[in-house]
Amino acid sequence: MTLRALTLVPDPLLRQVAEPVADIDDTIRTLLSDMAETMYDAPGIGLAAPQVGICQRVIVMDCAPDDSPPELWKMVNPEIISRSDETSKLEEGCLSIPNYTGEVIRPTEVVVQYHDEGGTEKEMTATGLLAACVQHEIDHLDGILFTDYLSKLKRDMIWRKILKETRGR
Repeated sequence: MTLRALTLVPDPLLRQVAEPVADIDDTIRTLLSDMAETMYDAPGIGLAAPQVGICQRVIVMDCAPDDSPPELWKMVNPEIISRSDETSKLEEGCLSIPNYTGEVIRPTEVVVQYHDEGGTEKEMTATGLLAACVQHEIDHLDGILFTDYLSKLKRDMIWRKILKETRGR
């Protein structure tokens, strides 16, 4: 396993729609393992392939509480097939937008279809933090960032600071 460099805003790759994975081979399995190692090292609870510079529909997540054993999810070509009408608001952050957070309203429950690293099609019903996380990561696959859900005022404030920091690098 290898730590991968994180892709940070305003890199345009983060706004691209990721390509579906045609074949789950050793390259994809290595990517999944590297992404998990990178996510844990960051530390974070989710990571999408575009966040490590790979524009493919691959995500990893682990929303287990710190005092619990890991619950690593590795998903290839995840797709939300249903959403609850009920919503909840959670504070979200992003490894590609370090040091910024915002309250995002999302469906409380989602059902996701995906393939595991062995190529088996699976389905997951997620609620609470896991539901928010999987929606956040699938958004990355569609070129959407959590800041897109914020008020214009909050979003503009964050982006002004990011662009100022970027010019300073």
